Amino acid sequence: MATARPRPQVMRLSEAAAARIKELMAKADRPIAGVRVGVKNGGCAGMEYTMEYVDRIGATDEVVEDKGVTLLIDPKAVLFLLGTEMDWKTEKLSAQFVFNNPNQTSACGCGESVLLTPAKAEGADAR
Repeated sequence: MATARPRPQVMRLSEAAAARIKELMAKADRPIAGVRVGVKNGGCAGMEYTMEYVDRIGATDEVVEDKGVTLLIDPKAVLFLLGTEMDWKTEKLSAQFVFNNPNQTSACGCGESVLLTPAKAEGADAR
């Protein structure tokens, strides 16, 4: 009888991203169960990352606990986010969450939208 392999963690957070999310959640005006991360169609490159506070965990959410933060991954986004690290970057004129995603093949000039390809199953043919 075959045994199931452990599922890979869909996303991980940098220390800076975890600290920023904790800071934002502490300032929220209502109890927050976590932050839902997903992707949607839009922008000049084709897709955009989405983030939102959620009051409760959905039945189909992929739950990721990392560095004391609960991320809820939209089930439609799992293959697009597999292996992604979310970071928080502060620069001279901006501060933002940045997605270091191995499934991202390109981005628009402004950096607001990206082109993503779904992750392939381990050992799958690269045709």
